[in-house]
Amino acid sequence: MTEIQKRLFELQDLKYRDFSARLIPTVDKDRVIGVRVPALRKFAKELEKSDLKSEFMKTLPHKYTEENNLHAFLIERIKDFDECISALDDFLLFVDNWATCDSMSPKILCKDYEKFYEKIVEWAGSSHTYTVRFAIIMLMRYFMHERLDEKHLKLLSGIKTDEYYINMAIAWYLATALASNWDLVIPYIEKREFSIWIHNKAIQKAIESYRITPEQKEYLRTLKVKIK
Repeated sequence: MTEIQKRLFELQDLKYRDFSARLIPTVDKDRVIGVRVPALRKFAKELEKSDLKSEFMKTLPHKYTEENNLHAFLIERIKDFDECISALDDFLLFVDNWATCDSMSPKILCKDYEKFYEKIVEWAGSSHTYTVRFAIIMLMRYFMHERLDEKHLKLLSGIKTDEYYINMAIAWYLATALASNWDLVIPYIEKREFSIWIHNKAIQKAIESYRITPEQKEYLRTLKVKIK
């Protein structure tokens, strides 16, 4: 067992492990240690200045989910745009669950939104489920409100897949976008630009949102596609 793995097991919470394992069914339970996120982020902060960091980030794939999450949190702490992109490209193909994917928020990428978006387009074209999901999450996290553009909607409408975790991310994106940019997004719902599953799931999630007005929710209900 590596020194980092030993430290992670010292932080283990068995009840939290059982809870976490149920949330990520794509991962075998024996690969989940059970370390809470605040403890992992604190460990990442400590590890950032350690000699172990470089070797750890070169050692892929990792064995445990918490190692992947720790890796993700170390990427978040990178202060250089190009270095962060390179680290993400090295790591994303080894991400195997939605929780690790969604946990990364590398704010340094907002330093150059144009280059950031170019990379999102590249990730969206990947054949790897969680690379595509990461692209969608980045659009939702950093390109809403005044940054939302119709080209983003066209990009997502072009993603055709049966992968649950990609389609769920698109539906989540659409519901969020409806709340922030209703007039721009609602035509894509009215014209059914997405699969029936994404279409109906986006409407469901939007209706559940407190940021959608009662009038908007009532209209969305009329757009839901009935499945025979």
